[in-house]
Amino acid sequence: MVSIDQENRPDCINIRRYFDNQLTHRATSTKLGARGDKIEMNNLLIWAGLALVVIAAVWFYLRSNTGRPIPAMLRRGQPLPDFSAVDEQGDPVRSTQLHGSPAVLLFVRGSWCPFCSSQVEDLTRHYKDIVDLGARLILVTPKPLETTRRVAEFFEVEFDFWLDESLQVARSLGLIDASGVPGDYQKEYGADTVWPTAIVADAAGIITYVNLSKTLADRPDPKDLLQAINDQPR
Repeated sequence: MVSIDQENRPDCINIRRYFDNQLTHRATSTKLGARGDKIEMNNLLIWAGLALVVIAAVWFYLRSNTGRPIPAMLRRGQPLPDFSAVDEQGDPVRSTQLHGSPAVLLFVRGSWCPFCSSQVEDLTRHYKDIVDLGARLILVTPKPLETTRRVAEFFEVEFDFWLDESLQVARSLGLIDASGVPGDYQKEYGADTVWPTAIVADAAGIITYVNLSKTLADRPDPKDLLQAINDQPR
C-alpha cells in the first residue's frame, strides 16, 4: 500500500472552504457591480436632468431677450397696413384715416389682462405730451376695455378705442396669440387674443417704431413712444 503523508493529505474541509470563499467573492463582486451600475445610472440621470435645466434656461433667456419676430409688414420704414375696425360707437374706421398726423397704435388684450390695464394707466401720465405733439393715440382691442376706459376717464384723457372683435386685424398683421386667454376667461373672451404690440407711424403713414412685447408683462416705456414721435421729420 502507498502511504499518504499526513501533511500532504487532501483536506476536504479546506477545499470546501476554498470553494465557499470563491462563491462568496463572486456574489460580493456581483453585488458591487450591480451597485456600481446603479450609481452610474443615477449619475447619468443627474447629468441628464442638469442638461435639461440648462437647455430650459437657455430657451427662456433667448425667448425673454428676443421675443417674437416682427412681421415683415410691420417693420420700420413700411407703410402702416390698411385695415378696418369699429370704434366704440360701432362706426367703421380704417387705418388710412390716421394719415395727416402721427399716430400711436397699441394692440392690447382686454380688461381681463392686468398688464394692459397697467399700461393704459401709465399712458395717462403721458397722454398730454403725446397729443401736444399732434399725435393720435389708438388702442386696438378684441373686446371693449371697460376697466381701462374707466381709468382713462378718471384721469380725464381721451383715448380712441378701436374694436377688433373677430381678431381679423390681428390675424392679418401676424399678431395673434393662439390660446393666449387664460382658461377662466375663455368662455367669455374666446381662446385666442392679440399679442401686445406698439406701433408709431408718421403723418404719411410710415412706421417709424414698433415694439412686440418680449413677454406678456413687458410693455414699452411711454417715453420711448414720445421719442419716436419727436424723431419724426417735421
